[in-house]
Amino acid sequence: MTTNPSAELLDNLLTTTGQTTAVREEVRVWSMSGVERVTFPDGSTAIFKYAKKPFDSEDQALRLAHTLGVPVPQVHASAVLNGWLGMFMEDLGLSVREADDLDGVAAAVILHSTRTASRLPVLDQERLRVLPAQALDHLGRLRKADRWQDTDDVEDALDRIAQAAGVRSAGARLEPFGWVHSEFHPTSLHIGERGWRLLDFARAFTGPGLLDFASWHGTIDAPHPVRLRVLLEQYVTAGGIPDALAPRGGLTAENWALGWHRMWAVEWFMEQAIRWINDPATDPAYIKAVRRHLTDVLHLLEI
Repeated sequence: MTTNPSAELLDNLLTTTGQTTAVREEVRVWSMSGVERVTFPDGSTAIFKYAKKPFDSEDQALRLAHTLGVPVPQVHASAVLNGWLGMFMEDLGLSVREADDLDGVAAAVILHSTRTASRLPVLDQERLRVLPAQALDHLGRLRKADRWQDTDDVEDALDRIAQAAGVRSAGARLEPFGWVHSEFHPTSLHIGERGWRLLDFARAFTGPGLLDFASWHGTIDAPHPVRLRVLLEQYVTAGGIPDALAPRGGLTAENWALGWHRMWAVEWFMEQAIRWINDPATDPAYIKAVRRHLTDVLHLLEI
């Protein structure tokens, strides 16, 4: 396990910004990243966020988004150390209320009309098509490590999705195609005294904007295509791109979005299991999530 170098990153950032010391207060911390509020001797504050690979280029995405006019917190300083990123960001203070669907729609209209940035990774039709095959590769590596042994059902589901993926991934480049936030949830939208800011750009990419809408209501509950259709219609009414409602891959826009978002999540969970987290103790939780998502994928993509 990599030791968390947050103390050293904090020292680097203090030096960069000409500060001598800071009092740290945890906001939210997990194994791969942390968010803290730091208070400087003069009473001013900043948000100190640190994260390990593959979340270590969020500073670049935030600076890019800011340059292109997306409302995001400003990055004051950033530093990288042994595969970990540390950032001082603008402290937005407490939110005045939780974001609702119309807030999400307003943010999506702006984000999805922002011109794409060449530095972001791309998720196009070809990359969607190979997601199930990549997940099968992860499964093979997990089994070689004597993990995920009783998962023939997972292998079978991925095989079936891989066979259908060529047809079902069609329409990936239909508009809105561009900036995808990829962690687009009400908790990623901070509504403060001075308006809203979009947070958590660690996994932003260029791809189908519909994947953001599919993530908005989360993946804990069963997928709800009718609810997503309403969200897409609200987006178009608010000035979003009308093609958001267009069918793709032989499916309705909402089923396509929910199905592919869950397939994208499955591949990510399995890569985390073998590469980023790589802790057999977490396998039961990951297997359970993957099984649930794959059931949804088969249903939503009509396989």
